[in-house]
Amino acid sequence: MVQETVEYREKNNVKRNDFMQLLIQLKEKGSLDSEQGAEDRTEEEMNGIGETADGLSMNSLAAQAFVFFLAGFETSSTTMTFCLYEMSVNPDIQERLRTEIDMVLEKHDGKLSYEAVQEMSYLDKVVSETLRKYPPLPTVNRESSKKYKIPETDIVLDTGTRVFIPVIGLHHDPKYYPEPDRFDPERFSEEEKQKRHHYVYLPFGEGPRICIGMRFGLMQTKVGLVSLLSKYQFSVSKKTPVPLMFDPRSFILAPAGGMWLQIKKRSMEYAELLL
Repeated sequence: MVQETVEYREKNNVKRNDFMQLLIQLKEKGSLDSEQGAEDRTEEEMNGIGETADGLSMNSLAAQAFVFFLAGFETSSTTMTFCLYEMSVNPDIQERLRTEIDMVLEKHDGKLSYEAVQEMSYLDKVVSETLRKYPPLPTVNRESSKKYKIPETDIVLDTGTRVFIPVIGLHHDPKYYPEPDRFDPERFSEEEKQKRHHYVYLPFGEGPRICIGMRFGLMQTKVGLVSLLSKYQFSVSKKTPVPLMFDPRSFILAPAGGMWLQIKKRSMEYAELLL
C-alpha cells in the first residue's frame, strides 16, 4: 500500500502537506528542506535510519509509515482501554475529569477542537498516569553506536551492544513513583514532575529516536476519551477483572481476555448540552 501511494504521487506529481510527503522527500533527497547539516552525515549515521547516499530506501520508508500508524492507532486504543478501566475503578477521578470536559466544551460551544483539548489539563494528567501505569511497550531497546562507560559504574558498552530498558519496571519503581500500583494523576502536576528525573518516564522512548507517532497518538487518545466520557459513564461489571491480568502473547501491553466494563448513557440534559 505504501509503495503504491508513493508511486502514484511520484507519477502524477502529487504533493501534499502530510507525513507521507516528508518520507517521499527523504527518499528523493536524503534530507528535509529545513534540516540542517544533513549533507554532513556519515554513512554509518545514514544506515542507522535506513538512508543511502541517494535517500531513504523504499523498505525503510514503508517501515517508518508502519511504525507511525502502529504507534498512532493500536497503542491509542489500548491506552484508552486502560484509562477507561481506571476511570471505572476510580469513579471520583472519572467525575473530576468529566467536570473538566463539560466546562471546557461548554466554553467552546460544544465543539471538540484542538484548542479545547489543549485546555484540558486534568485530562493530560490522567492520560500521562495511564501511560505510566500501562506503558504500551513494556520494554524499549537501543543499540550502542560507540563505546560508552555508564557513569558511576564499571560497566562498559561496546559498539553494537543492544540495551533493553524495562519501561514497565521503571514506571513501577517505588523509588520514583511511591505506591506505584495506585492510579494517581497528580503525579503529573508540574510540581511533582520537577521532583523526578526526566528519563524515568518513557512511554514513547526518549531522545532523537522517540516514537514518531507520539503526538498523533496522544491527541487521538484524548479526543477518543473526551468523546466517550462526555456522553457515557463507565463502571466495573461482574466480568471486570480487578486487578488486571495482561496477555503474555501480545506484543504490546494488553488485558488478558479483553476488557469488560459497564457503560451507561448520561442524562438527556448533558446530551443536549454536548451534542
